[in-house]
Amino acid sequence: MPFVWQAAAQPVLGADPGMWDSVDVLNPSVFRFKDSLWNLYSGFDGKNWGTGAATSTDGSTWKKLGRVLSGAGEAGQGSNGSALVENGEILYWYVAGDPPGIALARSKDGLTFEESPKLAVSPGPRGSFDERGAADPYVIRRGEYFYLFFLGQDRARRQTLGVARSRDGVTWEKLRTNPVLELGGRDSFDENGLGEPAVWSSGGSYWMLYTGRDRAEHRRLGLARSNDGVHWEREPGFTAVGGEQAWDKMVVCDPTVLVDGDTVRVWFGGGDVPNPVANIHGQIGYATLRGK
Repeated sequence: MPFVWQAAAQPVLGADPGMWDSVDVLNPSVFRFKDSLWNLYSGFDGKNWGTGAATSTDGSTWKKLGRVLSGAGEAGQGSNGSALVENGEILYWYVAGDPPGIALARSKDGLTFEESPKLAVSPGPRGSFDERGAADPYVIRRGEYFYLFFLGQDRARRQTLGVARSRDGVTWEKLRTNPVLELGGRDSFDENGLGEPAVWSSGGSYWMLYTGRDRAEHRRLGLARSNDGVHWEREPGFTAVGGEQAWDKMVVCDPTVLVDGDTVRVWFGGGDVPNPVANIHGQIGYATLRGK
């Protein structure tokens, strides 16, 4: 097993009663910006999703700055995104629309975002792996290209993972190898769906933490490996990560990562109710992956 998972016992970011994120706090996207750690996370109030911002000096204690993008309905509008800083500007790809696609917003301060008028990544054509939706983006930069890893849903509601690339972050080309990771086998932790990939490079390989769902809607994190970022295989010997505490005992999902030397810092969503979309009492936790 290439990494050892160690999670903090308590969540680091939770819901605020009566506020826009009163029911679920999930989908963190953590990045470095202006000498601080920033977190663009998703909040749900029982009806609507949105994206909020929080800052931290250590990644464990967070100060909420309020909602920065709003949406409507459980389709995930205005939420479930991935942030990257380019030339002093935050680029934030997030889920919008019904059927869902992936949109882009930009910000110079982390609080005010300019949204693009059209989707950056739309659902695919008839018969494609993402015909019924493209969601859960995670973007990395390698050389001259951005690479966007995402969930695709086909007409049978199967959810698998794909990748697209772009030179500017606006116009994307889906790769012909999609999907790059298929459903797991019968009775596996990811037999009912894949989502929420988080990708980084370490030790000459690309690595992907992703969320797997079983038939009972329990969610755990799996690990896949690639030599080129395009062709992926599940990492043998890595046991899917489930919750060990009361607050995340049914759901561990939504990873985001920062590489710090030999340690991969991970923020993730967790919940104690196995629902597929929302109302899981979602909170955000913190863990590390350390190489053996």
